[in-house]
Amino acid sequence: MAVAAQSARPVAGIDYPANLGEFFDWFQADDDCWRYLVRLRWPDGFRCPACGSNDAWLTDRRLFVCTSCRHQTSVTAGTIFAGSRLPLLQWFRAAWLITSRKSGVSATDLQQELGLGSYKTAWTLQHKLRKAMVRPGRDRLSGEIEVDETFIGGPQPGRRGRSPEGKSIVAVAVEKPTGHVQYGFGRTRCCEPGSAA
Repeated sequence: MAVAAQSARPVAGIDYPANLGEFFDWFQADDDCWRYLVRLRWPDGFRCPACGSNDAWLTDRRLFVCTSCRHQTSVTAGTIFAGSRLPLLQWFRAAWLITSRKSGVSATDLQQELGLGSYKTAWTLQHKLRKAMVRPGRDRLSGEIEVDETFIGGPQPGRRGRSPEGKSIVAVAVEKPTGHVQYGFGRTRCCEPGSAA
């Protein structure tokens, strides 16, 4: 079976659900999410990442097999979804929750709203999505900047005080307001030591 360009709505990369009802109309099952990713990755039809051929067939495991060089690839290869055991629908719902709420969503909220089995799964999902939302080549902070760090993690049994042991350190940098603005803050960056801010 040759894989051709798909023109069905929603158009990946252009259309975005306006509300939760529309989101559920568009993405009712993993198949809907998978087709959306195919349209996003190959809007003009499949293109083999190895040889550039545009002719392929699809296996039962949803692998695209190039008819020219027999290279196999998945629509999720090289993405945050690669190697994940979570259904794509869970990923899409998590992305919707994180991007549609102005105040953000905690890992605990994600765990409860998505019915995930563990907090660790919810935290990993949230972390990967937040990392993916960082725009490559974004402008550096400028002007007057305030920087501080803190340790993330709660009290530990048998430890007194604010011991950093077993906790993660996070650094935060914030642009101070400029011009006539006296309150609030500008762009913000936070990172763990050793990662790019």
